[in-house]
Amino acid sequence: MLNRYPAWKNILVILVTVAGILIALPNLYGDDPAVQVSQTNGTVTEATTTQVEQALDAAKLPYTSAVLDDNRLLVRFDTPDTQMQALETITKALGTQYSVALNLAPRTPAWMSMLGLRPMAKGLDLQGGVHFQMLVDVNAAVQTKLQRDSADIRSTMRQQLIRYEDVALTGENINMQLRTPDDVTRAKKLLSSQFQELAVTTGSQPNTLVAVIDPKQLQALRQTAVEQNMTVLRNRVNQLGVADPVVQQQGGNSIVVELPGVQDTARAKEILGAIATIEFRLVDPTANPMLAQQTGHIPLDDQLFKDKAGNPVLLRRDVIVTGDQLVDAASGFDQQNGLPDVNVSLNSAGASKMGDVTRQNLGKPMAVLYIETKTENTTVNGKTVPVHKKTYTVINVATIQGIFSGRFQITGLQQQEAQNLALLLRAGSLAAPMDIVQERTVGPSLGQENIRQGFHAALLGFLLVVIFIGLYYKTFGVIADLAVIMNLVLTVALLSLIQATLTLPGIAGIALTLGMGVDANVLINEHIREEVRAGNTPQAAIHAGYKRAFATIVDAHVTTLTAAVMLFLFGAGPVKGFAVTLSLGILTSLFTAIMGTRSIVNWIYGGRNLSKLPV
Repeated sequence: MLNRYPAWKNILVILVTVAGILIALPNLYGDDPAVQVSQTNGTVTEATTTQVEQALDAAKLPYTSAVLDDNRLLVRFDTPDTQMQALETITKALGTQYSVALNLAPRTPAWMSMLGLRPMAKGLDLQGGVHFQMLVDVNAAVQTKLQRDSADIRSTMRQQLIRYEDVALTGENINMQLRTPDDVTRAKKLLSSQFQELAVTTGSQPNTLVAVIDPKQLQALRQTAVEQNMTVLRNRVNQLGVADPVVQQQGGNSIVVELPGVQDTARAKEILGAIATIEFRLVDPTANPMLAQQTGHIPLDDQLFKDKAGNPVLLRRDVIVTGDQLVDAASGFDQQNGLPDVNVSLNSAGASKMGDVTRQNLGKPMAVLYIETKTENTTVNGKTVPVHKKTYTVINVATIQGIFSGRFQITGLQQQEAQNLALLLRAGSLAAPMDIVQERTVGPSLGQENIRQGFHAALLGFLLVVIFIGLYYKTFGVIADLAVIMNLVLTVALLSLIQATLTLPGIAGIALTLGMGVDANVLINEHIREEVRAGNTPQAAIHAGYKRAFATIVDAHVTTLTAAVMLFLFGAGPVKGFAVTLSLGILTSLFTAIMGTRSIVNWIYGGRNLSKLPV
């Protein structure tokens, strides 16, 4: 029979509608202004909660709740003004050992949270967040490369029994002092074949060689450093759990990072800018590290470092494995003592070398050297200039009890240290230090104003369209209005379900989608009118109207969807936000305009003996 859907189609429309309403529901509750308290190398406890509550009570600042969640304290307030006053009060009460930052906490009811329902994420322009512009110190990447080459040159010449007195790095030159002219000839031939990125020439002093990086290789190395830093930053942002971040290159050696919703700028800066890696080295058991520190006489093949307690440790210069050879790292607790550790997995090359070294050095000590690059400001000629300084700390020394290769644990860390180290190792090591040259925080109050203005603009246009369609097409116009409303609800539901980020351009995409949904319903209703004027029966007019409009609607929507996909693939930032909402809106528009309205029309008019249609 014409205009009668099978039961499964009606059930599908009902299920999609109910599910869409339920998933979109958390967005109605909004957010609470909040202050977040966390600690980088420690745990926020109930005592901290009590201290914060006492400080707020003393300042007579009302708060709705103070809850510990995932090693952070979240204090909610009724108004942004109270939130700002509380930020200053809590910061004074806790001091510098805690990170106190603004935040927005969703008001989603507990039963919705238990079902995994969350409001859609909001972009930097709506929710607030932080904007960083970082300058990559590409010259530091060059120095790191030269330092590694220096170590590799020493190792290679020792393996080939080429005698040398010193291999020293001066600026961007690797200067080598050899024993005899024959050693010079053999070394030059060897290094030229094995280090093709280096140009090796005879030095001005007798029995010396100088190696420098080829200019083309130097330029490629600097560009690679920027690209590697961008990749690592994206990995670290993913570890932070930031939705729809922006990480893009700006100019030759500058990177822009935008983190929507992040109010803990101290934590973000610490993770994004941290340059930390590890090296595994053998300990020299034959030398006295305390004597070496006192006299300054360090064995040629050793380097002097200190452990966390400040005690000297002599390590071999040869590095067994570096952080670059790690493929995974996860913090946890060791099974024997229940103390924090980091479980490490190496790639095939690192695992092979670690297996060989542990096999040859059973019963000997091996150390884990933690290398961190910190940025300190210094004054040069009256100007403040950032200076990068490396700190070396031996975090663990253990005797090799058995042969191991690809998987093992690092111990000797506090819990937060283990978590941070695992995060940094898992995300990768930055190729070069970075300086934050611009930092901009978009407050949640500005975001709320953007939301309010965008919402009012979309609502006004939506209401005008709904009223016009309802008056012009009568009952069929009301059905079209219901379809457009469901189109909006389902679009919001999909954004919430996949946690896509809504931005101001995204709101524009939703508005365009609503326009397309209205256009689809106008096509259907106009075709039905034409069929009625042509003398067809009401049931035949409904059937023919939907059939004739189907191809046009699909063609228009698929064409627009193709354009939206291209915008997403080749666009960046706001363009992607627009493309995401437009793509989702097109899919929901197809469903509501073709299947949703047809289901309602069939339910109202299907199988009835009609004399005319209210269209």
